[in-house]
Amino acid sequence: MKGEAVKFSLGRVVISRNAHDTLEDEDVQKALARHASGDWVDVKKEDWKENEFSLGKHLRLFSVYHADDDTKFWIITEADRSYTTILLPADY
Repeated sequence: MKGEAVKFSLGRVVISRNAHDTLEDEDVQKALARHASGDWVDVKKEDWKENEFSLGKHLRLFSVYHADDDTKFWIITEADRSYTTILLPADY
């Protein structure tokens, strides 16, 4: 992660079938590293603030990323940090 500190545990990482079939592993791994370091990337300003608040309160964390081919995908870490899910918006 090139100097980026991990801010929380991802727990068990799962990926939807659609995201698995669509995304390249390298895109997913880069996004997971950014997510765990608190780089929420393309979330709206309000969601960024919510994530920052949620870090200390152990609430759900939500990030938006784009693969190299511009496919949009989400990463959601549950409040108890037991699971992190990677999915496409269509999977929600």
